[in-house]
Amino acid sequence: MKGIILKYQGHIRNWKSLCDELEIDKTIRRERREYEIIEKGYEKWGNSIAEHLYGMFAFCLLTDNGLFALRDHFGTVPFYYYVIEAEKRLLFGNTIHEIMEESGFVKELNEEMLQIYLSLTYVGGEDTFFKGVKKLMPGHWLEYKNGELKIERYWKPDFKPDTTRSLEDWADEIHDTLKTIMPEVLDDNETAESFLSGGVDSSYVLAMSKAKRADSCGYDDERFDESPLAEKTAELLGVEFSRSVITPEMYFEAVPYVMYNMEQPLADASAIVFALGCKATAEHTKICYSGEGSDEFFGGYNMYRNAERYGDNLKNFYVGNTNIMKEDEKQRILKNYDPDVLPINLVKYIYEETEGLDPLTKMSDVDIQIWLEGDIYLNVNKMSTAAGLEIRMPLTDRRIFDIASRMPSEYKVNEVTNKVAFRTAAAKVLPEEIAFRKKLGFIVPIRIWLADDRYNADVRAKFQSESAAKFFKVDEIQAIFDDYIGGNSDNWRKIWTIYTFLVWYDIYFK
Repeated sequence: MKGIILKYQGHIRNWKSLCDELEIDKTIRRERREYEIIEKGYEKWGNSIAEHLYGMFAFCLLTDNGLFALRDHFGTVPFYYYVIEAEKRLLFGNTIHEIMEESGFVKELNEEMLQIYLSLTYVGGEDTFFKGVKKLMPGHWLEYKNGELKIERYWKPDFKPDTTRSLEDWADEIHDTLKTIMPEVLDDNETAESFLSGGVDSSYVLAMSKAKRADSCGYDDERFDESPLAEKTAELLGVEFSRSVITPEMYFEAVPYVMYNMEQPLADASAIVFALGCKATAEHTKICYSGEGSDEFFGGYNMYRNAERYGDNLKNFYVGNTNIMKEDEKQRILKNYDPDVLPINLVKYIYEETEGLDPLTKMSDVDIQIWLEGDIYLNVNKMSTAAGLEIRMPLTDRRIFDIASRMPSEYKVNEVTNKVAFRTAAAKVLPEEIAFRKKLGFIVPIRIWLADDRYNADVRAKFQSESAAKFFKVDEIQAIFDDYIGGNSDNWRKIWTIYTFLVWYDIYFK
């Protein structure tokens, strides 16, 4: 069955072997080459084409059987669709903006998503804040013909722990696999730089790459500034180092830019810094490496060390990496609260799929299927695209995940550290002090900046705005803000989640 590309965004890593198999000229420009890989691959393999592709991709084909769309295994590239029932027409695109520009689209707010957002801080699951606009979820394809929509899941994370191997065996496999992947991530005629924090992921990627320059973000406040650690790593690896200093003024000024280009609200405070970092990096390169994926695959988050303590109770509360507001608080602050709209409903199927597996595996699987797609990969895709930068993530690869899926949890997290086997692999090319450096996360001083009257004027105004009054009991959200100003700094996440929604809402619906 033949197909013609209508939409495509991505980067196919194993293009050389695919060109050989599909008889495609390797010398043609990359975009044409990847179009031909998808078109000829679909002709040969049909709906199972994704089994043959490594990389980051989402596309739609016009076929003899109507429309066929597919999103990669982990959801690194977005794909949205919208059905116009009366016209038997499907609108689709890698962005929501593409759909909004089409005739027949009706812009309506999906207010139910606000309840999910206030807990997760991102848009989890297949629904969006635009009524009728849905995400094709990771590892899924769709077909649409004559008003009939068919969606199937072609891949899911599958965990089968192998207890026969040693820590060193796992580390060797990680390292050897990454050595195979790295040359595929960059064509011979391309050059790339690499994002670099003080952590092991970006340091390992940089050490395994041919990048000659590393890019980092920092702050004037030394308490939150990881860039000196990154600079030492760059010096050790013999690459140039570029540091972009983020001021609070730059940060707050960028919020509307981020919410517009994200297309949906995202309350991950690091997204603003990432956006500014992308804009700065795009001034001197068009391709940059980044280290996303390994935390979720290999047990990188500190909270994973509590997995055994949570036990089977996980299925009652764990909805992913963030869970900012509980139901009683949402009921208290929202004007329209629906007790049936619960974040836990998004992940019930994951707990069913992981029945009998250990708690750490269950937590990881939730984050791989919900958090990565809804927050991390969305942020990377939208902010890099807006800046004119292309980001390649070598650690997000089925071959890397395959190792993690077979690795027992004891080699991911122990009493002392997280990502045990991954760090052991990284130590083959990095000093132990870097490979085993404690995870700090992507630190943002927003906890402090939000309380500073020099920077929070728009936050205060939004909390008292007409838009706020549409959705929230203004006195209740103001009480949360006042409690924060009074010293309860833990409230900053709740304030930021409410604020980012209101900024986004005013851009798209006011």
